Amino acid sequence: MSATAPHSKPDEAAPTAGLRGALLEYIARLRAGDVGSLPVVLGMVLIVAVFTSQTSIFFTARNFDNLIVQMAPLVMIAMGVVFTLLIAEIDLSIGYVSGLGGVAAAWLQQAGTGHDWSGLLVIPVVLLFGAAIGLFQGSFVAFLGVPSFVVTLAGLIAFQGVIIAWIGSQATIGIDDKWINDTANYFLPKTAGWVVAVIIVLGYALSALEGMLSRRRAGLPATGVTTALIRVAFIAVVTFGAVGIANHARGVPFAGLLVVALLVFWTFVARRTTFGRHVYAVGGNAEAARRAGINVVFIRLAVFMISSGMAVLGGIMFAARLNSVDLSAGGGPILLNAIAAAVIGGTSLFGGRGRVVSALLGALVIMTIANGLSLMGSTASTQYIITGVILLAAVTLDTVTRRRLESSGR
Repeated sequence: MSATAPHSKPDEAAPTAGLRGALLEYIARLRAGDVGSLPVVLGMVLIVAVFTSQTSIFFTARNFDNLIVQMAPLVMIAMGVVFTLLIAEIDLSIGYVSGLGGVAAAWLQQAGTGHDWSGLLVIPVVLLFGAAIGLFQGSFVAFLGVPSFVVTLAGLIAFQGVIIAWIGSQATIGIDDKWINDTANYFLPKTAGWVVAVIIVLGYALSALEGMLSRRRAGLPATGVTTALIRVAFIAVVTFGAVGIANHARGVPFAGLLVVALLVFWTFVARRTTFGRHVYAVGGNAEAARRAGINVVFIRLAVFMISSGMAVLGGIMFAARLNSVDLSAGGGPILLNAIAAAVIGGTSLFGGRGRVVSALLGALVIMTIANGLSLMGSTASTQYIITGVILLAAVTLDTVTRRRLESSGR
């Protein structure tokens, strides 16, 4: 909000309460150009309708389970991308960092090599390894001012070489550890799925209630009870619907549950903590943030550590899906799809604007298109063309939205 906004728009200080007020506020944001997730939601409805009409096996419980498992690693990597974009930086190394994560996990659990570690130890160790990579790359950006594009491009090239040298003549390393493989291949019993659904809905309801009460105690405008109940009902319908569909096949994938847990965690970090507010401030204006007393160096280091940490976690899941890693680990469309997912989901390339859920929404669009086209027998080239067009549309919308918001003083 600009400094003159309170004087030019005094009615904003006392918004209309209740459902009507929330609706009017949303319409005002749309008119100002802040469309949020609306294009993605409408796009998903269209995509699902098209593929459902084209192939009978698209809208089935088994394909729903497959889509969740296929999407989960990309969502995790894209969550890290969201944080880098929020501070107006980029991490081009995430593809091969994810490959390094898969190779490291496979190497540490490999029997007969003197390692043979349990997956319960391997996963946290590899996460620390990923954070260390982020700390190393982020140091060049935060301390020396080297553009993140250059630093992470160098990382992309170097880490590809590390993967080739690490695997060496083995060509492929199999993964036999149950704990690692279960991250992508375990499905919850049907009763457990319903229990998880209840926990998610109750947790969201309690969170909404706590947020509403805390804002009222602070004298700030709060969501009305009716609006809050509608949101809780929507989450309940989506959650129980998803569990019901999944239970008609193999059950709720653990990969999907892990995505939800990480989505909740990183959303809390981004929206409810001092660190998260500082991330948005640095992305909005790094110099102003520094003058306000924010440790910009620390924020940049932490964000690159988050990016690499989430990348190796996604890499572990990619490897777990195949029960192995090979020389192509981290290659292919992983990098471009992860960045595209964050941007298509609504995260701004210009910094300071976006949500962690953007990673989920964008990945859902990309992987639904890939899944549907695969079932229809289309080639990979068609998928790349469609994804590229959608990405260009998302970036164009982001640019236009940013200009309209700036002109409206928001």
